[in-house]
Amino acid sequence: MTRSNNFCRASLLLFSCVVGFFFIPAKAALKNYQFDIQVKNVSRLCHSKPIVTVNGMFPGPTIYAREGDTLLVNVTNHAQYNMSIHWHGLKQYRNGWADGPAYITQCPIKTGNRYTYNMTITGQRGTLWWHAHIFWLRATVYGAIVILPKQGTAGFPFPQPYSETNLILGEWWNNDVEEVVKQGNKLGLPPNMSDAHTINGKPGPLFPCSEKHTFAMEVEQGKTYLLRIINAALNDELFFTIAGHNLTVVEIDAVYTKPFTTQAILIAPGQTTNVLVQANQVPSRYFMAARPFMDAPVSIDNKTATAILQYKGIPNSVLPVLSQLPALNDTAFALSYGAKLKSLNTAKYPANVPLKVDRQLFYTIGLGINQCSTCLNGTQLTASLNNITFVMPKIGLLQAHYFNTKGVFTTDFPDRPPTPFNYTGAPLTANLGTKLGTKLSKIAFNSTVELVLQDTNLLTVESHPFHLHGYNFFVVGTGVGNFDPKKDPAKFNLVDPPERNTVGVPTGGWAAIRFRADNPGVWFMHCHLELHTSWGLKTAFVVENGKGADKSVLPPPADLPPC
Repeated sequence: MTRSNNFCRASLLLFSCVVGFFFIPAKAALKNYQFDIQVKNVSRLCHSKPIVTVNGMFPGPTIYAREGDTLLVNVTNHAQYNMSIHWHGLKQYRNGWADGPAYITQCPIKTGNRYTYNMTITGQRGTLWWHAHIFWLRATVYGAIVILPKQGTAGFPFPQPYSETNLILGEWWNNDVEEVVKQGNKLGLPPNMSDAHTINGKPGPLFPCSEKHTFAMEVEQGKTYLLRIINAALNDELFFTIAGHNLTVVEIDAVYTKPFTTQAILIAPGQTTNVLVQANQVPSRYFMAARPFMDAPVSIDNKTATAILQYKGIPNSVLPVLSQLPALNDTAFALSYGAKLKSLNTAKYPANVPLKVDRQLFYTIGLGINQCSTCLNGTQLTASLNNITFVMPKIGLLQAHYFNTKGVFTTDFPDRPPTPFNYTGAPLTANLGTKLGTKLSKIAFNSTVELVLQDTNLLTVESHPFHLHGYNFFVVGTGVGNFDPKKDPAKFNLVDPPERNTVGVPTGGWAAIRFRADNPGVWFMHCHLELHTSWGLKTAFVVENGKGADKSVLPPPADLPPC
């Protein structure tokens, strides 16, 4: 009895407590999770190796919450690597301290130490995910976040599914990923590509030693299922399909969409997509499959991961029906699929697109080659925004901003490239050096920002998924070729554009996003291809405080990891 009453007293803001062991849930709840970072031996593709996990699980545990809930996730690091966890897509209003990217909003959690991420979920529901945000450790340290609608609300704005399943798409290396990266860095070249793709950590029966390493989902004839699909791969955009079944897209990046039906989806690293699937085919076993999309002359792991959709009562001896995936370089499918994504934009779920723009930014995405005294061939491949390769600081940028620590970063990141050129013309292979710096862009509180991300043909064109921490944004336009500031804005969708946290910039093209800078703090923006992020394809926004304490960055928590 005493323990129950103490719990009630400690939770007055979150629960309506009554006598004894019973309480009546109020609109919000407190959810506690313990994440133990542990090294565990795992076997895939007939290879066994130690990997970094959360609670010994690969993928890691799913976090379940409702809109309005507060999450307390205590992360204890038992591994030999420093660790930080990013809660991908959670807006973290005024609370960058819980965002997670190492040396941006916190210093990492050192071996033997712990840190509690304290997060309140405000105005969000749907599928997000969490992952390590240091080195390449998110190769194995990742899991789903499922945010359900508030208790007592109408629920989903689409037919209620009979059941739901998380499908996390990933990559697997037979060798230690950190050693693979170190080897690539020594050469100044990309590290070896992955050995397989995975669905829920398992590559499926198209790979050796797959008996125990195939994910299967049982369905009943006539029922409808919700699939929460997450691309946790490090470096590959992926097609996903289910043999013989249509997919109805109803949500992207935890924002409801106008439903549309497709045979396959395209999902970039960092993105989430919810689809409805009807079990309306002849009862059998059907392959679910994921394979990369790449329409540039870049080497990738072009192997297909498979899982099985199995109708109830069908024996495992029945061979699965094969999936028909789009071709590796099916640009037409990629562009047409992206054009179908639109916000639901109803009275309950409006699309509040900024119509007036206070600040216009134009960032070019480029690859480059810099001198490297520690690389075997004397040079290294690099990446840049507006020709600036981002240099990671030694302490957290948010900490430096909050305490006004000098010499950590500057706020002179250019609003546009220093030298305009024909961005997507013939490949440029001369003057490929970039400038190094920890340069950020300062944004006035509550101002509206339009950012055009322009791919370039420096070395090669390539698609880039860009993720902005702390915000959702509206993708008001995309196109192939050079952005035309006179003609292209006239074609922008300012009514029901897709709202998301990670946008795919087309190969040799551009994407225009808009957002309102109403979340003060330091917010990371980077390519979600881990290779490009590690090469410096990243920056951050310093969003200034507004007037009043309720529009200013919260004070740092007492247990913030020291540098």
